[in-house]
Amino acid sequence: MDPKIGLALGSGGSRGFAHIGVLKVLVREGIPIDFIAGSSMGALIGALYGAGHSPELMEKMAFQFRRKYFVDITVPKMGFVKGEKAKNVIRMLVKQKMLEELQPSVSVVATDLKKGEKVIFTKGDIAQAVRASIAIPGILVPEKIGGRLFVDGGVVDRVPVSVVKDMGAEIVVAVDVSYFNAEPDITSIYDVIIQSMDIMEKEMVRYREIESDLMIRPIFKHIKATQFTEVEEIIRQGEKEMEKHLSLLKEIIAAWKEKHHERNEREEE
Repeated sequence: MDPKIGLALGSGGSRGFAHIGVLKVLVREGIPIDFIAGSSMGALIGALYGAGHSPELMEKMAFQFRRKYFVDITVPKMGFVKGEKAKNVIRMLVKQKMLEELQPSVSVVATDLKKGEKVIFTKGDIAQAVRASIAIPGILVPEKIGGRLFVDGGVVDRVPVSVVKDMGAEIVVAVDVSYFNAEPDITSIYDVIIQSMDIMEKEMVRYREIESDLMIRPIFKHIKATQFTEVEEIIRQGEKEMEKHLSLLKEIIAAWKEKHHERNEREEE
């Protein structure tokens, strides 16, 4: 019997492209992925993979990324970017599928802005759920769904380990793409917002590491979450970091199998 393996893909703006590198290694090594839970960029990458896009195809998409295809500036009221362009592109990329149709199963984490609650989307319009999850407060306008306002999932759960466990994962691989820079170059309102989120979430991630079976951190230098010029390097970092932890993951899987084999033998006696 094989364990059910879940990925908890964290938020982090452009740094989330590292998730593609992680997926590339897992797929190449034939390690099955049964569940994915994602916040913000982690939700987007998880949804694309669940919709049937290979990591190699996602990598090609990432190389072609241009802000003008995704960004629609609006007069600032609740954010600078409307997000309708992004939603339309996501809808096209996931072939208009619903969340419940994805394989492996994907849960999208967002934050109810008024109630301050974590909300987990498992059904319905993928584009709308992901758009809610990537709505960085102050940058993207909050997404309205069913009369509720939603912002970035990273506000309440940067690396959604508990979510993927609740989905049924028996082994959890968590990917934290945050990077706290103690000497940031803050030159714009975007930098102020992202640095503020990094500060708030720094302590939160420590608990996620304890809850997961394996936590990897691919980002080893400061890359701004709004910086999309180093996509290739970010993906490579994800790939290298997953390769570095591959033997440990295989050991964790082998230990799980041995433990459950022994348990089954005792039950049969």
